[in-house]
Amino acid sequence: MTDYWLWWVAAALLVGLELLVGTFYLLAVGIAFVVGGIVAWTGASAPTQMLVGGGLAVIAVIIAHQWRAARGVPAPQPSLDRGQSVRVDRWNADGSARVVYRGTQWDAELAPGHATRADTMYIVDMRGSTLVLSDQRP
Repeated sequence: MTDYWLWWVAAALLVGLELLVGTFYLLAVGIAFVVGGIVAWTGASAPTQMLVGGGLAVIAVIIAHQWRAARGVPAPQPSLDRGQSVRVDRWNADGSARVVYRGTQWDAELAPGHATRADTMYIVDMRGSTLVLSDQRP
């Protein structure tokens, strides 16, 4: 098998794997390997092929990383439960309670700095399956 086919098969495998991963890094390396295959097809020596393909792969990964960093991670969406009221039937001595919310029982606790225990409380946060409650609407 000629050198350029090895480059192109490796590029096809990387691009195919990129379809499963979705990070753009494998796509960048795959494109660099296509260029390495083109260099091999023109008859360049093996060290030249490695230099072009490997060097371009490093440059492409750096560009892909900078592109992803510039796009940034979208801000987390606020919880739709925040600000909703719940009725507390009974408080435990440790500040926890069980409340009915959205048709099921939830563990609940007071928000830090809030000592008031009312019958109607408001959700200010969620920690896993525990509702954090306050007597004031956020």
